[in-house]
Amino acid sequence: MAASMALLISAGLMMLCTVISKKSIMDKEKMSPFECGFDPNSSARIPFSIQFFLIAVLFLIFDIEIVIIMPMIITMKTSMMTQWFMTVTTFVMIILAGLFHEWSNGVLEWAK
Repeated sequence: MAASMALLISAGLMMLCTVISKKSIMDKEKMSPFECGFDPNSSARIPFSIQFFLIAVLFLIFDIEIVIIMPMIITMKTSMMTQWFMTVTTFVMIILAGLFHEWSNGVLEWAK
């Protein structure tokens, strides 16, 4: 009974949303960009620099790597030192290999 009621309510809400959205799809003036009452001179979507995007992605990758490294410091007291050292060394070597690969491909150079 509860499952059929939930299905009925969700189907009703989906139908209501489609009826409401048809009016806004048909209204072309409301969908166009607004620039102080004038027609827009250029496209509202300006292309952005792919170099900026790559630097942002690299920042996120290295940020995640720092989050992975932080618990390694806490586990240093409870684990065997040689195993911990080999794990950290392997992880850092993979990070450095990736950084060297990005550097050799010219991803890190801002101006070309």
